[in-house]
Amino acid sequence: MRKVLIVGAGQSGLHLALGLQAHGYAVTLMSNRTPDEIRNGRVMSTQVMFHTALQHERDLGLGVWESQTPRLEGLGVSVAAPDHSRAVDWLGKLEHHAQSVDQRVKMAGWTEMFAQRGGQLVIHGCAVSDLDYFADSYDLVLVSAGKGELVSMFGRDPARSTFTSPQRALAVAYVHGLAPRPEHPGVDAVRCNLVPGVGELFVIPVLTVGGRADILFWEGLPGGPLDAFQGAGDPGGHLALTLRLMEEFTPWEYARATNVELTDAGAVLAGRFVPTVRKPVAALPGGGLALGVADVVVANDPVTGQGSNSAAKCAAAYLDAILARGEEPFDEEWMRATFETYWQQARHVTKWTNALLGPPPEHVRRLLGAAGGLPAVANRIANGFDDPSDFENYFYDPAKTDAYLTEAAAAAETAAAPGAAGAAPA
Repeated sequence: MRKVLIVGAGQSGLHLALGLQAHGYAVTLMSNRTPDEIRNGRVMSTQVMFHTALQHERDLGLGVWESQTPRLEGLGVSVAAPDHSRAVDWLGKLEHHAQSVDQRVKMAGWTEMFAQRGGQLVIHGCAVSDLDYFADSYDLVLVSAGKGELVSMFGRDPARSTFTSPQRALAVAYVHGLAPRPEHPGVDAVRCNLVPGVGELFVIPVLTVGGRADILFWEGLPGGPLDAFQGAGDPGGHLALTLRLMEEFTPWEYARATNVELTDAGAVLAGRFVPTVRKPVAALPGGGLALGVADVVVANDPVTGQGSNSAAKCAAAYLDAILARGEEPFDEEWMRATFETYWQQARHVTKWTNALLGPPPEHVRRLLGAAGGLPAVANRIANGFDDPSDFENYFYDPAKTDAYLTEAAAAAETAAAPGAAGAAPA
């Protein structure tokens, strides 16, 4: 029986641990917190998981909260005008629903599941010296803890890393009491509110420790008016600042937030990090090797909502590679090849995310505006959150954007013509 050590009990680490466990591997999972400490602690993230990532979970029988979690049927985009009205506002329909489960719920539950199925769970904050000590006892060492000392073992890849400083100041609040969007009161959807020159507000229906709730998530340009949460004080002050900024910059969202309250004492989070792609293999002091997983090696800004999706896709790719390896050694060549297989997916996420962190070029502004009158365009953009590789076909190149919008307008005109299939009778 092959032995695998996984350090880090997040989306990717637990997904891999449970997947390998199901295939008969002897897995040791190291976590710096117990399930109860995770469940009763502070929120760790925002997250929206789209169909492909959710299917990876379903394939392993891990989608245990699906029946309790809001079904997100669409993705809406609003762009603020200078007078704080909406210059753009549309809702794209997802082909398959998305979902958001508070990672406190999921990670605590999955950790308990891993232990109940006979996995070796070690509650210990792992340092490099610990990893070096344990490495000789395992066929493969995987590091999926995306923060702390262990990440520094994996060197920055300058050819694939665009930034050297944080691109957004992040502030999260989980709340009860948010009213429905009046335009679509019966539709649960992710709402992306873009405030040019200021930042973005995301609103996400979620299942949290206290049941259904909503996430209010500000991403602010560093040094701008949204970069104010480090001095927000206690959770109540954090929420008050969140709402004040909503009232100023996204009044259409503030109008449904006047009666909200925090879900629990750990419902707020603020911080920032540098989006970075790292080299996938780390050499341990004693000569062993560790393979980085998900955020350890590809950490994108959350502006495109891809973190949990990328973690699930990375875990699925690594699981397939480990199973295919059989009894062959998990050597450095295999590690690098395994990461490169994952990178073929991740590179599209990194390119798209980095593009959205800068001011949108004129052709992208036209694309977002056109989606308001062309539902097919809105739907395609929305479904790109599940498959970001599709943006290569129409998002980055102005000529491709123009060709696509011309094609979409013609298709809409044809569909609306008298006698066309689906057209209204004359």
